[in-house]
Amino acid sequence: MRTAFIYTDAYLDYDYGPMHPLRVVRLKLTFELIKAYGLLDLPSVQLIPAIRAEEEDLALFHGKEYIEILKQANRGHLQGNAYAYGLGPGDNPVFPGLLDWSLLITGATLQAVDFVADGEGETSFSIAGGLHHAMRSKASGFCYTNDPVIGISRLLSRGMRVAYIDLDAHHGDGVQTAFYETDQVLTISLHESGYSLFPGTGFEYEIGEGRGEGFSVNLPFPAFTDDETYLWAFDEVIPELIEYFCPDILVTQLGVDTFEDDPLTHLHLSIFGFEKVIRRIKDLARRWVALGGGGYEISNVARAWTLAWAVMNRAELEEELPSSYIELASKYGVHEQGLRGHPPTPDNNGRNNREIRMEMERIVQYLRGTVFPKVRK
Repeated sequence: MRTAFIYTDAYLDYDYGPMHPLRVVRLKLTFELIKAYGLLDLPSVQLIPAIRAEEEDLALFHGKEYIEILKQANRGHLQGNAYAYGLGPGDNPVFPGLLDWSLLITGATLQAVDFVADGEGETSFSIAGGLHHAMRSKASGFCYTNDPVIGISRLLSRGMRVAYIDLDAHHGDGVQTAFYETDQVLTISLHESGYSLFPGTGFEYEIGEGRGEGFSVNLPFPAFTDDETYLWAFDEVIPELIEYFCPDILVTQLGVDTFEDDPLTHLHLSIFGFEKVIRRIKDLARRWVALGGGGYEISNVARAWTLAWAVMNRAELEEELPSSYIELASKYGVHEQGLRGHPPTPDNNGRNNREIRMEMERIVQYLRGTVFPKVRK
């Protein structure tokens, strides 16, 4: 087994702004925790410095006019009709190096894709990737370029079938839109329902169109869904669909904004539940390209993605965090002592839990009756 971890400290050269919830330092903390546990020193691991993509790589998905707008925004101020392309104060601010940042994220994802597709190894992880909201000609949800779509498009150009699993609390709308009419990509998104969270899409009846009908799969979870129901729904849907589709490569977006204490979302998952999902994905993936994603409680990001990298390498970690990491994290206001912390306490809101489970049972039955027969062919 050979694995690749894609990273560079150059990520820290870019900043969405002091009040923006996406803090780039979470990538540094993740890298340092993984390094402190010795997970980059394993004989099977290759640490690959991230490099920028070329502008023409963006054209695998994004329109020429939009790329030109990003080039103008790279100077750090708005020009022309940038607002029409989703840029401006709020979710998608303009900052110096915006295009350089986007090229670096996209380049790291392409490196992760090439490592697996070229047969250099079986698994790769680009923690900076997974920016799944960007549309062909519009920034959205903190995302300027859609690196998962660009990475998958490169795989499609090589004649590969790709399954994409998105764990972010926010629906992977940009990826779904890009592949909504093809049967060469099976997109599966597990997310908080669009009734309660941005981007307001990803309902179970969004199953694709034309040749793609049945190859877009959504599991929209009600707010306050916990580990038990989430894992049940995963087990009822994902393994069987992956078996039917039989992808050449599995691409995953491992957003960790599903956790109970994430400040932007309303799901009630724990790091214990997340680790179990990663272990399930490990069992499903012959060849695996993993990308990062959301996560706005930065301590959760570092600990969860470290656990994910350990699972990818079949490594077991001690619960006590390395002292070198504790010292570094404290400089950023992070004061965790344990890798997983305490197991979640059972939620005593019985009626709410029953209603959530009933809703997910309805959705699972709907998917089994609509998308399963089409993917099974």
